Amino acid sequence: MTHVGILGGSFNPAHRGHRGITLAAVDALALDEAWWLVSPGNPLKDAANDMAPLAARLASARRMARRAPIRATDIESRLHTRYTLDTIRKLKRRYPKVRFIWLMGADNLADFHRWKNWRQIAREVPIAVIARPGYDGRALAAPAMGWLRRFQRRTDHAKSWTTWRLPALVLLRFRPDPTSATGLRAKNPDWVQHVAGPVVLPRS
Repeated sequence: MTHVGILGGSFNPAHRGHRGITLAAVDALALDEAWWLVSPGNPLKDAANDMAPLAARLASARRMARRAPIRATDIESRLHTRYTLDTIRKLKRRYPKVRFIWLMGADNLADFHRWKNWRQIAREVPIAVIARPGYDGRALAAPAMGWLRRFQRRTDHAKSWTTWRLPALVLLRFRPDPTSATGLRAKNPDWVQHVAGPVVLPRS
């Protein structure tokens, strides 16, 4: 079996913070690789914001993932899924020899109760939550954490996640990186013009 962590997101654009926490998670969870699922759209985000085209965001993710055990993919758009639960179920069917763990930042845990069928997501795959500066308090006090807390596993047991009974959640803390996509867009509004690259998908 191959052990894969999934980090979904807009990657608008991808940056060193994404890379840093992903590589740290690969080590902490003993993963073979991580997949960055570059989302075609987020149901919880305003469609009128400054979201770049999928091709540009995927290209920036591929560039940031170079020379690392990270695959950036637009497979979610090819699966024609809109919600995380549907994506996870289709990935599990398409890749039966892969064991998946869902990776998310503490900012996502803070809003996890707003995700469609969020409890069912936790019943499908283990979840690793990565601390993020400024969000830890909200995440730990979030409605979803009130339910998930009973299923929390010890951080020093993170490498044994494939043996956990679901639901299961582990909190990971790495050296913080203050980089944010919002800040990068503000500094360089024309970043889309500087990315390019072909699309690479995981093979089934």
